[in-house]
Amino acid sequence: MAKFDLNDEGVVVIIGSGAGGGTLANELCQKGVKVVVLEAGGVQSPASFVNDEWKSFVQLAWLDPRTTSGNWRVAKDFAGLPTWICKTVGGTTTHWAGASLRLQEHEFRAKTHYGNIAGANLMDWPVSLGELEPWYARAEDKMGVTRTNGIPGLPGNNNFKVMYAGAKKLGYKEVHTGNMAINSQPRAGRGRCMQLGFCFQGCKSGAKWSTLYTELPAAEATGNMDLRPQSHVAKIEHNEAGKVTGVVYFDKDGKEQRQKARIVCVAGNSIETPRLLLLSASNQFKDGLGNSSGQVGRNYMRHMTGSVYAAFKDPVHMYRGTTMAGIIRDEAKHETKRGFAGGYEMETLSLGVPFMAAFLDPGTWGAEFAWWMDHYANTAGMWLVGEDMPREQNRITLSASVKDKWGLAAPNVHFDDHENDIAMRNHAFAQGEKVYQAAGAIKTYRTPPYPSTHNLGSCRMGASKANSVCNSFGQSHDIANLFISDGSQFTTGGAENPTLTIVTLAIRQADHIAKQMTARAI
Repeated sequence: MAKFDLNDEGVVVIIGSGAGGGTLANELCQKGVKVVVLEAGGVQSPASFVNDEWKSFVQLAWLDPRTTSGNWRVAKDFAGLPTWICKTVGGTTTHWAGASLRLQEHEFRAKTHYGNIAGANLMDWPVSLGELEPWYARAEDKMGVTRTNGIPGLPGNNNFKVMYAGAKKLGYKEVHTGNMAINSQPRAGRGRCMQLGFCFQGCKSGAKWSTLYTELPAAEATGNMDLRPQSHVAKIEHNEAGKVTGVVYFDKDGKEQRQKARIVCVAGNSIETPRLLLLSASNQFKDGLGNSSGQVGRNYMRHMTGSVYAAFKDPVHMYRGTTMAGIIRDEAKHETKRGFAGGYEMETLSLGVPFMAAFLDPGTWGAEFAWWMDHYANTAGMWLVGEDMPREQNRITLSASVKDKWGLAAPNVHFDDHENDIAMRNHAFAQGEKVYQAAGAIKTYRTPPYPSTHNLGSCRMGASKANSVCNSFGQSHDIANLFISDGSQFTTGGAENPTLTIVTLAIRQADHIAKQMTARAI
């Protein structure tokens, strides 16, 4: 692996190694750009992943201090863990389920299609589906997404077969085992899915796409990447002209280091990215870097979520096979006669006994809880995921009282459910139950939202610097050599799982950065 000097002013520094940061690093390295990747977490591998839910959670999850506020259920049940993201090389691509769906055209034009919704801060994206299609195609090929590029879909496990049977009886049309970045056949030097059932725990077979063993090794092979694990960035620095000049970080030994940079790209997820920009406030940028609009940290979205479980008279064994390879897409449309704007997906979901006990209805005990745990083998499950409304008050701020081990202010995650979110969740709960009832369920259960990995917004892109943080390339409106390179740049959330779009934007951003560097524009 390359080693670049701390005083090398020509490097691109990327903070974070997940879907955005890891992809961006490889794309730039392939173009001959020198890249330093600073990752707060350590290095794991398929060999070190643990097929045990709680042990894996401790191994991969970001467990640094956080605080939570707002009226959402998560603030009550998981006040210290409002989001489930990973602190490890490869970021949350080590944990994600693999669902890879393109956003729909109307979701890029939410303001135009949904109109003025009270209490929502809707805005159209500054880029359209048509403009992104070439990069979507590149991302799907890179990730090996099933049902694209001639790649067959994954086989359906019992969890999917139960959902499929009910969905078809209800008249749903678009029901299949998903567009998944999990090999259904050997591809790109990686084997096919072995149906182990531990997709959230790192994928020991390596069939699921992750920057840990796809993008980052490819970047390293070019000789242009210096990956530094266990490097926690504390501040982005700038000069008197307002250009960023480098970053200050704590290395694996806890020593403060300063890496100079030509360009800084922040890919720390929608919690850590705005937190870092706010922590980097200075006399020149009193409200944080890139925050002349006041939008840094605002418009945080996590997707409308919830789950429906159903018990059957015969065993289902939902834990056998891919965790989330099954989807009903018919409700992803925008159809206001249902009582809300936007749409949602229904996706298969299986939890092991430990997570089932923790997430079924946190804090609950007694006969009802015991009944469901007793019927675990006969249970099928689905996850509901839909477009939530961006709101200015849903935001990431710095805690006034809680600090991490480096003495940095912890992030506070504030979220209030919008009425549209609640109406959509109730509709999705009802439809999910109908699917299972049509398949012969003897009992159904609605599970409230739990910490989500779909963290979006908080540094959103837009056409105007007056109401957004970055442009359509993730480039800061205020600081030309500062980029946002993760899901925090989403203007709105759409109904789809976001990773494919994050990777797509990263590929496009790399092309833009390389052109700007060649032209000496940054």
